[in-house]
Amino acid sequence: MTWRWFRKDQTQSQAETLFEALNAAARSPALYAAAGAPDTIEGRFEVLGLHIFLALRRLRRDAPASDRLSIALQEIFFRRLDGALREIGVGDLSIGRKIRGLAEAFYGRAAAYERAMGEGPDALAAALARNVIESGDAGRARLLAEYVLKADLRLASAQADGLVDAIKDLMPLSEAVTAKNGDDQRRKPD
Repeated sequence: MTWRWFRKDQTQSQAETLFEALNAAARSPALYAAAGAPDTIEGRFEVLGLHIFLALRRLRRDAPASDRLSIALQEIFFRRLDGALREIGVGDLSIGRKIRGLAEAFYGRAAAYERAMGEGPDALAAALARNVIESGDAGRARLLAEYVLKADLRLASAQADGLVDAIKDLMPLSEAVTAKNGDDQRRKPD
């Protein structure tokens, strides 16, 4: 049974491994250059949050066996955000307020993405244009939505013990989706 992957004594280590794979996928240059996510602190937060959302969505399918892993993954995400804020000089007195704001932003976006994914690609593109794409460019938002939907399918088809490998496959997927779009753009007549 694949649930041995979720054993209590390994949860923290597994969550760290998942987070590192998600962080690497979220740093794919294609998501910033072609899909239009701004390569800024805020843009990286948005793209990493999007990947965390996708992983949590996949883990929810295995609930309750994956509940501890989901919680550990979220704790790591916010602990890393705390560390990043401290590195850029946010003081101890305001760090809690900043993390609370980021948590509200993350969970608000996750709810919006969940709703939008149920409504279809256009709704997802609109949500991504509002939250991730700096310029709100509809074409880039559709491209990012295509990536998100394909990434969601890839993660949904992964077994519990193959989730990290599926996440590692997201970087080549982002490059393939954005390259395909570039080819489509070149073929369009002016």
